[in-house]
Amino acid sequence: MTAITLNAVDSAGVRTIRQQQATTRRILFWCALMASLWILVPLYLLVINAFSSPEAIDHFPKSFLPEGDIGSLKYLLEFQGVLAALINSLIVAAMTMVASIGLGAPAGYALARYEFRGKGTFRMLIMLTRAFPLPLLALPLTVLYIKTGLDDTLFGLALVHTMLAMPFAVLITFSLFSGVPVELEEAAWVFGCNKAQAFQKVVFPLALPGLTASAVFAFVISWNEVFAAAVLTIQNRTLTAFLLQSLDSAPIYLKFAGGLLLVVPAAIFMFMIRKHLFAMWGISNR
Repeated sequence: MTAITLNAVDSAGVRTIRQQQATTRRILFWCALMASLWILVPLYLLVINAFSSPEAIDHFPKSFLPEGDIGSLKYLLEFQGVLAALINSLIVAAMTMVASIGLGAPAGYALARYEFRGKGTFRMLIMLTRAFPLPLLALPLTVLYIKTGLDDTLFGLALVHTMLAMPFAVLITFSLFSGVPVELEEAAWVFGCNKAQAFQKVVFPLALPGLTASAVFAFVISWNEVFAAAVLTIQNRTLTAFLLQSLDSAPIYLKFAGGLLLVVPAAIFMFMIRKHLFAMWGISNR
């Protein structure tokens, strides 16, 4: 009788745990669905309006599929200065990405592998660099750039964007290298590798997905940044600063076309490196 009672209690406990797990999964599913809709619905409306005629933009209810009208995009791409601004944005974002990873990854590796005095303070100071809003630094930066000849240059703008992306690159790579067991490097040393070879052959392949995610983050920060680009450049504006200046009083259909033009290059870039991003999340991709 006692055994039957214990089995019944155990079965009830198992059913309760399974019900709790099922409830948790349903809650997480709906949260993920709402988050996806929060992101995808505005993008869907942007695409619908960018590929619609000016007359159809104000029409409700809207068609589920875009009309396929590329007149707004064609007009925007043929507008003087748009392609040059697009190229400038790609160049600045690429320089920011390379500089952020090139400087941030070694700093993150040093934080993860070495103990030194002031290590915690250094990590805190890295994040404090983002405590100062960019508009507060605009005037001294402008004066400094004029004196040094960096004003209205892509390199100077990339330096500012690197400053914005660097704290995140350092902390992301710090967490990344902390997750790679140091015993793997020590094993490589035992088999004849020096420190550089051990990093190249052991640590780097394991850290590549995280480094790719950090590079994407730096690219997106640079691509979307508009304040420094508008203040520090005049002739060599990036696409965000150029569209902000040119489309301020433009018709709504051109603004939708400009928004799509901003989204597409970043989306293409992330699609090209999706393999490494999926590897970081444990998703196979072929």
